[in-house]
Amino acid sequence: METISAFINKYLTTIHFPTRIVWTDIVEIVIISFLVYQILIWIRDTKAWNLLKGIIVIIVFLLFAAVLNLSTILWIAEKIFSVAIIAIVIVLQPELRRALEQLGQKSFLAGLMPFDMNKSENGRFSDKTLNEIVKASFEMGKVKTGALIVIEQNQVLSEYERTGIEIDAVVTSQLLINIFEHNTPLHDGAVLIRGNRVVSATCYLPLSDSTRLSKDLGTRHRAGVGVSEMTDSITIIVSEETGKVSVAYEGKLIRNVNADKLRSMLLSVQNKTTDEEKQRKGWKGRLKRDEKQADK
Repeated sequence: METISAFINKYLTTIHFPTRIVWTDIVEIVIISFLVYQILIWIRDTKAWNLLKGIIVIIVFLLFAAVLNLSTILWIAEKIFSVAIIAIVIVLQPELRRALEQLGQKSFLAGLMPFDMNKSENGRFSDKTLNEIVKASFEMGKVKTGALIVIEQNQVLSEYERTGIEIDAVVTSQLLINIFEHNTPLHDGAVLIRGNRVVSATCYLPLSDSTRLSKDLGTRHRAGVGVSEMTDSITIIVSEETGKVSVAYEGKLIRNVNADKLRSMLLSVQNKTTDEEKQRKGWKGRLKRDEKQADK
């Protein structure tokens, strides 16, 4: 108790509250709140989100150490603090550069109004887009046309989008089939879908090095699992050898799904505001069971 009281007296009693608030204080509060909000939005849409969660865990641990007066741990933390700041900047260098580029591209008013005023009740993508993706996947499977379709969710996939060729077209089954047709300029690589539009084709994806994946899986499946390990996207893979359709999500691969299963998976990530939303999330808890059944 004495240690906790000393900690409170040392850090919390020094908090100063102004006796008078002027209009400039309100302006400062609004500006700082806006900047903090924009930074949090940027962190959420990049790999920095996982890094931030790790930093929060470290900060909580250091507060615990300060309360208990663990001097050795606090001394070590103090010595590595400056090095840690430099390390974070190095790790986030691509994201920081991209954020500055986007800051120069966006208009000021667009930055002040980050909310999507035209947000549809259809969620991340419409039912029509969902049906077109399912139809294209199994049409390609029938003729053993290999395909790799990445559907973006919360985390923006700009770094993978830039590796491909810009398409910016409405999602249709005919478009997806034509893109992945053999010996066409765009068939090699992945297609990236954002909302109801195909934004890019021939995208390069990171390959998974997971030892849990079967040795008979090729580069296409490993790329699908790889991007699902790095992001929150859901990826549909059509095998060129067997014509079977698989889905990669959260670093796991579900093989040999049928049309109904694929549709239910896409419904669960559609984020559509309906009463059926709870029923559509049940498949996530069955990922391990489906993996075991597919491996048998």
